[in-house]
Amino acid sequence: MSIDLSRYRKRLLIGPWRLEGSTADHLDGAVVIPACGESDHLPATLAGLAANPEKELRDWLVVVVVNQPPSADERLKEDNLATLDWLHRNQKMLPHLAWVDATDEGTLFPARDAGVGLARKTGFDLALERLRGPAAILVSLDADTLVEDTYLPALRRHFATHAAGGATLPFRHQPAAGEAEQRAIDLYELYLRHYVLGLRLAGSSYAYHSIGSAFACRADAYIAAGGMNRRKAGEDFYFLQQLAKTSGVRPLGGTCVHPSSRTSQRVPFGTGEKVARLARGEPALLFPAPAAFRQLRLLLDFEPTAATPPAAVLDALTAGAPEAAEFLRREGWTDVWPRLCRQHRRPERLRKAFHDWFDALKTWRLIRLLSASHPVADPEAAVRDLLAAAGLDGDGDTATLLEKLRRLENDGEKETPPDRKYAMLAPSPPASWK
Repeated sequence: MSIDLSRYRKRLLIGPWRLEGSTADHLDGAVVIPACGESDHLPATLAGLAANPEKELRDWLVVVVVNQPPSADERLKEDNLATLDWLHRNQKMLPHLAWVDATDEGTLFPARDAGVGLARKTGFDLALERLRGPAAILVSLDADTLVEDTYLPALRRHFATHAAGGATLPFRHQPAAGEAEQRAIDLYELYLRHYVLGLRLAGSSYAYHSIGSAFACRADAYIAAGGMNRRKAGEDFYFLQQLAKTSGVRPLGGTCVHPSSRTSQRVPFGTGEKVARLARGEPALLFPAPAAFRQLRLLLDFEPTAATPPAAVLDALTAGAPEAAEFLRREGWTDVWPRLCRQHRRPERLRKAFHDWFDALKTWRLIRLLSASHPVADPEAAVRDLLAAAGLDGDGDTATLLEKLRRLENDGEKETPPDRKYAMLAPSPPASWK
């Protein structure tokens, strides 16, 4: 059964770009890899994919989108030409290896949109017509990220047994080149896992990692979400937020991806930029205190009905979560709530509408606000306090705490039954948060 693109035609990428290399179609999935100046790293990424079982590889298309901005310097242009030459010479490395050449005058991305978001969208949109049907899988990977030989089987197994249209994959950054860089990547990864644990304890619908090299979705979920956006940075965050609203996002288990720990200034924010700042000793992260996630929990636990005046919601929250109440007020709650009530009469639809409105971006903005007003001087202390609030052991230095959070997430991904919504690692919120 082919994919019905009628609902997606207006969003489908139109341009000079085409798939070169493999002409195979009716495949079960596609792995899309943007590549911009990655000739030194891409071969190892593709070698990791090639180590997957041959019977799996026969059903998957791998698409490398070689791209550069119109302002690219000569060194970047030469690197991309080397990548394209390597792909031509090593096409048989995988059963179905294809690529997009967006490097010459007629195929360069427009300056306004040139970046990783458009590169991912180009690969995904071109792959759609090569896939078997709506249950086929689209996977996002990066050209400097390593995968394990369990990668493709884990993706297939997950989507065969879970209803959610989107998935995030376990990750662990590669070792860094030096001591300062290793400390920086450990601290950054600790921050990411600390934030997601806090969201899970708060019962957020958006408690997942937004990492461009570690997410996937079914083709029908991709279309329902409106496809990939064209953002130059944060494209993963906004796409996953839309997936969470339209089809759901669930962590996947059984494999692990290994993003690069190198520093980078290619995008205005993200892993590379944060690691570069941390390695220089700059304060680049705000670790939220448990009190921030407690306020979020109180906000998300409050279930007003259509008969509840918006002011009553704010009054009820003010006692335990005054800053969260003020945040709602500034977001126009007194106008938003009556509108949601008019549009959604059934209680379950009204609750979903609230969580769609109070989305991943609003959640992040609230937690950031609370983090600034309740600053944490010692990041490790913040992690220990959050683990303690969850009833877990919080002893150890950065590396030890990071390993504990990795195991905690991986255990949750392995053990959560497929018919249960994956919202929290703890069975219930801490007693002090109720």
